[in-house]
Amino acid sequence: MPAKRLDGKACAEAVESELKERIRSLKERGVEPHLAVIIVGDDPASHVYVNSKVRTCARLGIRSTHIALGADTDEERVRQHIMDLNQQDDVHGILVQSPLPKHMDEEALTDLIQPAKDVDGFHPVNLGRLVQGRTDGLVPCTPSGVMRMLNWANIDLCGKRAVVLGRSRIVGMPAALLLAAKGADATVTVAHSRTDNIAEICQEADIIIAAVGRPEMVKTTWVKDGAIVVDVGINRVEDATRERGWRLAGDVDPAVAEVASWLSPVPGGVGPMTIAMLMENTVMAAEKRSDI
Repeated sequence: MPAKRLDGKACAEAVESELKERIRSLKERGVEPHLAVIIVGDDPASHVYVNSKVRTCARLGIRSTHIALGADTDEERVRQHIMDLNQQDDVHGILVQSPLPKHMDEEALTDLIQPAKDVDGFHPVNLGRLVQGRTDGLVPCTPSGVMRMLNWANIDLCGKRAVVLGRSRIVGMPAALLLAAKGADATVTVAHSRTDNIAEICQEADIIIAAVGRPEMVKTTWVKDGAIVVDVGINRVEDATRERGWRLAGDVDPAVAEVASWLSPVPGGVGPMTIAMLMENTVMAAEKRSDI
């Protein structure tokens, strides 16, 4: 029996429906949630992502400010934009779109964002709260979206063996912390590029979260019957059969659907949830600010 579809689009629509009510409540109190996005350079994929975020803001009634800077922009100018936005009380969320040009220190710039406005959830204060098991910080959007999608599908994680492929501060490590947190209670293994016998480790997993950035790396032989597989990867691979010469592929071979019980599609899986959780973080930041 083919795997059930972990439908990120449907889950994101449910999240957005809830957010509209929260946004309406904020506006009744005179608060308009406001997200500021800084993008530096001409990376086509980054501009697609930013435009999608801006469109989602407009659809939900979140105000957005889009600051686009050239690839040759001095890092100090980006720093000044961040500091200015930090000081603006009507700005509730700030994000700097990744990747930045090579001459910029992305981590240092992210650390300049006030933790209360860090809607990407990458600031050490927010990541530290996550390590402590606290729920009062802003959680990285992609792993938060993965967890919400699993909950939406009524998948019980308690006692399950989960393998997270990838150890980035953006996805892998936060996902592992969320899976192991009280209330989720999975038993988690983090595997990465230097892990020995990675296929064998995956074969023991009830849940696999693939976030390594390698097209179709996870094969059917890696997945036991009935496992739940979440594909975080989105990779552009050459495809001569397509008019544009390429296609999007995840980190999981689509044939895994033959053995898994649940599988998230690419596209249409984790991607829509990442944007939905960014919107939720922005609304949450506005709610906290309005309570001050």
